[in-house]
Amino acid sequence: MSDFWQNKQILVTGGSGFLGSHVIQALKRHGVEESQLRIPRRASTDLRILENCQRAVEGQDLVIHMAATVGGIGINREKPGEFFYDNLMMGVQLIEAARQAGIKKFVTIGTICAYPKFTPIPFHEEDLWNGYPEETNAPYGIAKKVLLVQGQSYRQQYSFQSIYLLPVNLYGPGDNFDPRSSHVIPALIKKCVDAVEAKASVIEVWGDGSPTREFLYVDDAAEGIVLAAERYEGDEPVNLGSGMEISIRDLVETIARLTGFAGDLVWDTSKPNGQPRRQLDVSRAESSFGFRAHTSFEEGLRRTIEWYRTQRH
Repeated sequence: MSDFWQNKQILVTGGSGFLGSHVIQALKRHGVEESQLRIPRRASTDLRILENCQRAVEGQDLVIHMAATVGGIGINREKPGEFFYDNLMMGVQLIEAARQAGIKKFVTIGTICAYPKFTPIPFHEEDLWNGYPEETNAPYGIAKKVLLVQGQSYRQQYSFQSIYLLPVNLYGPGDNFDPRSSHVIPALIKKCVDAVEAKASVIEVWGDGSPTREFLYVDDAAEGIVLAAERYEGDEPVNLGSGMEISIRDLVETIARLTGFAGDLVWDTSKPNGQPRRQLDVSRAESSFGFRAHTSFEEGLRRTIEWYRTQRH
């Protein structure tokens, strides 16, 4: 256990969610005790209300802010106002409450959706302000990007110790498999597994398969967040990723192979592709706090597929 974590009280918003639950386990691997953790629940602690944020940060030393309203392209298009308001208000109010309370360190989890639609590959953190985000998730991305500005300005005026991390698309056990709101990997796993069990011969996939994405296994992401909380003191944003790039077409074919689906893929080109390409430069995370992803993509997919098959039954 690093001395950093000793005797610290830690607020983890979103700690019962997909990424948050893995961050909790990573903290425990680093020696943090259950008694050091506070995990507010959305049902009882609406972080869009300042007074709730003030109560949540009371008596805490460090905040890891992961609570968010999130989802795939479909629900982003359906609820852009909700995604903007919820994510902006939760973050802005919590950072202000933390400043008021004298919190020693604040870790903000941003999003890859904050990058401009046409960002040169690989994405460097310096590219963050060079254009408007991809339209289907711009409200969410911009709301999250505001929190970077808030943290940097609070550091300048109040010496508030805030760091900002930009995780790429995550996947792994515990992900959201609801087809209405899930991201691409769980959506495709569900489609393929359901098709295999129903002996279906065709699945439909959004777009034309040409966009590329980078994916980070959730346990690797959680370890990166904990290492950054412990070791990173800088004011510049930091990418968290694996450094790999795969096309959606290759992704679908890989998941079909790993799930045993041997039928046809039908591409619905009336549906949006999203951002054309995504792949991060991950050198800052390694040089600044020693983070490098270790889980291979196929191994991560196998674990996720196995978890889904086990849980659904």
